[in-house]
Amino acid sequence: MKSMPITVRRAIELLGLFFLVWAMAIGRDILAPLLLAFFLSLVLLPLYYFLRKHRFPEVLAIGLNILVMLLVFGVIIWFLVSQTSNLAADLPTIRQNITHHLSTLSAWINAKTNFSPDEQLKFIKEQSDSLLNNGVNMLTGAAGSAVSVIVFFALLPLYTFLLLFYQNLLLRFIFLWFPPESHERVKEALSEIKSIIKSYLTGLLIQVTYMTVLVGGALLLIGIKHALLIGVIFAFLNLIPYVGALIGNIIGVLLTLASSPDLWPIFTVLITIAVAQFLDNNILMPRIVGSKVKINALAVIIGLLIGGKVAGIMGMFLALPVIAVLKIIFDRTNNFQQWGVLLGDERPSHSPMRHPQLRKQDEQVKSQLAAENNIDPPKK
Repeated sequence: MKSMPITVRRAIELLGLFFLVWAMAIGRDILAPLLLAFFLSLVLLPLYYFLRKHRFPEVLAIGLNILVMLLVFGVIIWFLVSQTSNLAADLPTIRQNITHHLSTLSAWINAKTNFSPDEQLKFIKEQSDSLLNNGVNMLTGAAGSAVSVIVFFALLPLYTFLLLFYQNLLLRFIFLWFPPESHERVKEALSEIKSIIKSYLTGLLIQVTYMTVLVGGALLLIGIKHALLIGVIFAFLNLIPYVGALIGNIIGVLLTLASSPDLWPIFTVLITIAVAQFLDNNILMPRIVGSKVKINALAVIIGLLIGGKVAGIMGMFLALPVIAVLKIIFDRTNNFQQWGVLLGDERPSHSPMRHPQLRKQDEQVKSQLAAENNIDPPKK
C-alpha cells in the first residue's frame, strides 16, 4: 500500500470508513447486540477465569456468567417496568401541574407584554395536550417495538456465550489475519483493548450505581415522588456524553411535576443533579476509570450523532467504547496513526506550523503529548 500515491491511499481510507459506517447501518439489528455482547464478555472474563481456575467445566463457567448477566438485566428491567406503570397513573397530575406553571407564566407575560390572555390560554392548552399525547405515543411506540427488544435481549446472551466459548478460536483468527512480524503489535493492541474496555465498562457500572444512590437517595430523603426512577433514568442517560445529562435533567423535571405544583421541587431536583454531576465528573469518575485513552469532544459528538443515526439510543451508548477501540487499533497501525491522532485528545500546546517536530508521530512526541494531557500509559 505504501507504493501507492498518497492521494490514492487517503481515498481508500475514506472509502473504508464510509463502508464501515454503511455496513453498521445496514446490519445494526445484528451488530448492536453483537458489539454489546463483545464488551460484556470482556467484563465477564475475570469471573470466567476465576471459575475455570477452580476447575469448573468450561460450559458451566460460561453459563454462570450468562446467569449473572441475565440476573442484573432482569432486576433493571423489572424496576423500570414497575416504576413506569406507577408513572402512567400520574400523567394527568403531571399535565395539571404543567398547566398550572404555564398559567403562572402566562400571568407574568400578560403583565409585561400585550400578548392577550386568550391566545396564551389557547397556546397553553395546545402544549399541554401535545405533551400528554407525546407521552402516550412514547409508551405506544415502546410497546410496538417490544418484538425488536425481545429479539435483542434474546441474541445478547447467545452472542455472549458464543464469544466466550470461541474466544481462543477468534484470537487465533486475528493473529492469522496479520503477518508474523506484526504479531507482537497485535498482542499489545488486544491486551490494551481488553484492559481499557474492561476498566471502562466496569467503571460505568459503578457510575450507574453511585449516581442512582446519589440522585435517587437524595431526592427520596427530600420527599420527591418517583425519586428512584429519576435517579436510575439519569444515571443511565448520564452514560451518553454531553447529550444524556441534558435529557436526564428534562425528564427529571417532568417527573418531578407529579410531586407538587410548586417550583421548589424542580429546583431541588436540578440542584441535586448538578451536585451529583460535579462529584461524578471531577472526583469519582476520573479515579474509577482513569485516563488511559482520551477521546476529544469533537470525535465524541460526531460519534454520538452517527451512533444515534445508525442504531438509536443503543448506538449512542456504544459509540464511545467503539471509538476507543478504533483509536487503539489506529494507534497501533502505521498506515492509520493519523486517524488515531484525530480521535485522541493529545492536544499540542504549540502549533505544528511553527514547531516541525509536532508534524511527526514518533515515540518521543507521543510521550510528550500524553504527559501534557495527563494521559496514563497503557498497562502491558
